Amino acid sequence: MSTRDTGTEQLIKDTAKHLFFAEGKLHATTQEIADAAGVNRTLVNYYFRSRDILFDQVLDEAQEGFSSTLDAVFKSSMPFREKIRNLIHVFINETTKYPYRQLFIITEMNRDNVINAKRSKAKEVKLFLAEIQAEMDQGNVRKMEPKQFIMNLFSLMAHPLLTAPLNQALFGMNDDEYAKLMEERKELIFETIFR
Repeated sequence: MSTRDTGTEQLIKDTAKHLFFAEGKLHATTQEIADAAGVNRTLVNYYFRSRDILFDQVLDEAQEGFSSTLDAVFKSSMPFREKIRNLIHVFINETTKYPYRQLFIITEMNRDNVINAKRSKAKEVKLFLAEIQAEMDQGNVRKMEPKQFIMNLFSLMAHPLLTAPLNQALFGMNDDEYAKLMEERKELIFETIFR
């Protein structure tokens, strides 16, 4: 009985994640993944049986990883302002590292119509919504529906990263200049929320 080389299996998965999330090649073929990983395409099929199975595993891990990262921030006991500052830093750092991850997750969820089956943990979000409401009741944050607050916050963070190529072309910026702009944006978002 042969044993599986989990290192090769992980290499293929990590390569697929890099192609999808860092390079934006959301529809990379099995051959493209194999070439980038430096392995034969038959190895990709050996470990994952099909491109769809590899995609599903990468999608599951992407969702779980992103949810876990956000849940850690939502569940933290730090004061609200610090929690928001931390959320902004974590989100922008993660999304800068993998700028196409959110687009990949949304694309795959819409493609497979699995949006209801793949929801993030609602409990942590409900607790965070209650925390936002408490801050609004105390006058620390402008009053609105707490769900709108979260959507506004994530829009401020995600949109410039998802549209980075367009913005860089529009502003005539290279990758380093845009990364500096995104670093400055962290504080700008925080100051927008807490005027």
